[in-house]
Amino acid sequence: MGALIYFLISHMQFWAAAVIAYFCGCFNGAVIVSKYILRDDVRNHGSGNAGLTNFFRTFGGPLTFVVILCDVLKAVAAIKISVWLGGYFDPRIMPDTPMENQALLLVLFKYWGGLFCLLGHMFPCMFHFKGGKGILSGGTIAIMIDWRIAVVVWGGFLILTALTRYVSLGSLWAGASFPFISWYCYPQPPIVVLAFCLGGLIVWKHRANIQRLLAGNENKLSFHRKKT
Repeated sequence: MGALIYFLISHMQFWAAAVIAYFCGCFNGAVIVSKYILRDDVRNHGSGNAGLTNFFRTFGGPLTFVVILCDVLKAVAAIKISVWLGGYFDPRIMPDTPMENQALLLVLFKYWGGLFCLLGHMFPCMFHFKGGKGILSGGTIAIMIDWRIAVVVWGGFLILTALTRYVSLGSLWAGASFPFISWYCYPQPPIVVLAFCLGGLIVWKHRANIQRLLAGNENKLSFHRKKT
């Protein structure tokens, strides 16, 4: 009976976290600001991506900070709610599980909530499943999970972007390094699998950037808004 109760409770909380995190991710700052405030959908410009970089290149201005705030806060909310739901696992239901595994369970909820938040950002159901590439939200998720992971992900991103002025190159580092530093910090199979899913999604969303980098025609970061 105890195992059955644990099974039911665990699945309820995991799927509740997944649904809530996904809809948090769907709150796409670039689309909301451009479409409903500027009345000019960012997905109709530049790369067609509903992300911070394309918004900044297209519109610039102080509303860029609103986009940043939206993408950061939704990731924070998704992780916080996922951990809150994970905290409702009662150790008495799992009497044979050591306390350190209870702590790892909360980490697992962070990765689980982070994955579905990223899916919501990339494929928002209310915006025809056409979203962003997940770098800012993904970077926030890394900070929320573990500072060591954030140092590796953000450190490489900032260094590569500063040296090359290719945001996409720094983004590819972030996506590719995330699962490996996660593996180092938390060498548990469920966490590693979720980490590879998170990092793999980011790399996959940058497949067109990889082609342009190889062809030598990728856009470099500029602090001047393109003229329309």
